[in-house]
Amino acid sequence: MSDVETSDRYRYFLPITTRWMDNDAYGHINNVTYYSYFDTVANHYLIHEGGLDIVSSPVIGLVVESRCTYKAPLAYPDRLRAGLRVDKLGNRSVTYGIGIFKEGEAQAAAHGYFVHVFVDRQSRKAVPMPERMREALARISGG
Repeated sequence: MSDVETSDRYRYFLPITTRWMDNDAYGHINNVTYYSYFDTVANHYLIHEGGLDIVSSPVIGLVVESRCTYKAPLAYPDRLRAGLRVDKLGNRSVTYGIGIFKEGEAQAAAHGYFVHVFVDRQSRKAVPMPERMREALARISGG
């Protein structure tokens, strides 16, 4: 993973509105909040581009691994963009590259990855992801 992440390496962006509660006692967005931003951009893409129905899809993605590197502090009321790309696309899993950018900035304030394994909703056993979802993920592969 590169030490510097820039916005040109991402294929999909979602605006993120920071909230007062995102700040911690030190006056910046708390580290755990970045993981909620990661989850938000990945699932937004799956819902809007990949056909995921969070209530009834028979195949769902479970997070099995994640990592975040923090480069610069952010704080409420900063306006952010979450950048998303696919770094590795398998039949049953996907590794997303994710960058969190302060609006107007090209260098990520934080970046990392997030791994989804696709499972049957009922049995929780790994299964191939639906074709529509795989095609959507393939569109943002690379960077």
